[in-house]
Amino acid sequence: MSKNQPLIFEMSKPGRISHSLPECDVPEVDLAELLPEEFVRTNEPELPEVSELQLMRHYTALSKRNHGVDSGFYPLGSCTMKYNPKINENVARYEGFAHIHPYQEEEQVQGALELLFELQESLAEITGMDEVTLQPAAGAHGEWTGLMLIRAYHEANGDTKRTKVIVPDSAHGTNPASATVAGFDSITVRTDDNGLVDLEHLKEVVGEDTAALMLTNPNTLGLFEEHIVEMATIIHNAGGKLYYDGANSNAILGIARPGDMGFDVVHLNLHKTFTGPHGGGGPGSGPVGVKKDLIPYLPKPLIVKDGETYRLDYNRPESIGRVKPYYGNFGINVRAYTYIRTMGPVGLRLVSEYAVLNANYMMRRLEPYFDLPYQQHCKHEFVISGKRQKKLGVRTLDMAKRLLDFGYHPPTIYFPLNVEECMMIEPTETESKETLDEFIDVMIQIAKEVDDNPEIVQEAPHHTVIGRLDETTAARKPVLRYEKEM
Repeated sequence: MSKNQPLIFEMSKPGRISHSLPECDVPEVDLAELLPEEFVRTNEPELPEVSELQLMRHYTALSKRNHGVDSGFYPLGSCTMKYNPKINENVARYEGFAHIHPYQEEEQVQGALELLFELQESLAEITGMDEVTLQPAAGAHGEWTGLMLIRAYHEANGDTKRTKVIVPDSAHGTNPASATVAGFDSITVRTDDNGLVDLEHLKEVVGEDTAALMLTNPNTLGLFEEHIVEMATIIHNAGGKLYYDGANSNAILGIARPGDMGFDVVHLNLHKTFTGPHGGGGPGSGPVGVKKDLIPYLPKPLIVKDGETYRLDYNRPESIGRVKPYYGNFGINVRAYTYIRTMGPVGLRLVSEYAVLNANYMMRRLEPYFDLPYQQHCKHEFVISGKRQKKLGVRTLDMAKRLLDFGYHPPTIYFPLNVEECMMIEPTETESKETLDEFIDVMIQIAKEVDDNPEIVQEAPHHTVIGRLDETTAARKPVLRYEKEM
């Protein structure tokens, strides 16, 4: 494929067409008679004129420039970009799932409602919660929903002074944003020298105005919080609730449950942990599970079972209301249900065991070549630092761009913010040892290039369709439309 793929407008030649439509067999209508004059187009749009074959080759060539988990390794930390089994896709396309409508009568969609009910039950069992809603459309949407449930709980108890949500500096960046959108003040608690929540600082910031603690676990340093029981005691004694950011649940399936740790609310990312395809803005699914005292406030409707019949329960007077049209992203829920039933309890536990094994294997092999800020074993992901490379004039950003030359999507960089020149790497359980070794070897090669020939890294990428970009200009002054030269 040529690096200089022309724009489709540049391929245009007058008279070429890419479609063949039958002759119109209904009377033509003069739009000017139906629409106000200002809405009637006076000139034909200047669309490119290309043949069907040119059209197909053009967009096929462009599609090959995309990177996805089906085409290459995707070690994007905190995102769990793992393989999406194709059986999930097949089941989601079953006619009985793909061709139904949420406004159909309940008796006509009993199979779909049964699937949703069983998915709720499965997720409640996996997380140790008492009830689950499938409505939220993504992780951050689940965070906001969970916080609104906590807010409704406090208000129902007349506890309106609880206006603050405590968020560790090792949390996902959406946590403080969700707290703010939910109407709370976000209070940051520090990480200690071991990469865990500083309990002494937590005790300082907790008070009568504490609504909740939001805990990402394992945290964005890839570390399991060792003092959760103590944190739960501190927060609950102060009258607050514990929120579990379950976006990193790929590390704990079948091993640990937030409900057993003392958490009151948890959200999951079905499009990550449970293999719904994601990236590019969606779709997603962020179910929220709660303990018993928060069930009354869950979004309505809930899917419930009466005898052998499944129905939508709208009679929930204390509910925070609907948080998404219909009942969640149904197709992603079908995929997650298929994955859970395919894997079973033993398979889900193996998912986390292999995810943790892969991450620790990579971390220890890379340790001699990069700075490792925390020495303890990691969970499903880990962070390394490019501080020693920065001293030689090469930034983490440069190394990430150099990875593009080898066909790899770079890991997450410069996050979390409390690690200088950070790289956060998550291999997931789906990658083979051969793939891990190949990526590790490339990372080691780049580290050696920094020592021997830093310019090659500083000027990367060299072999991509588009060379090194000015990120600031690309972000602030993007060219989003084609303008024909006159």
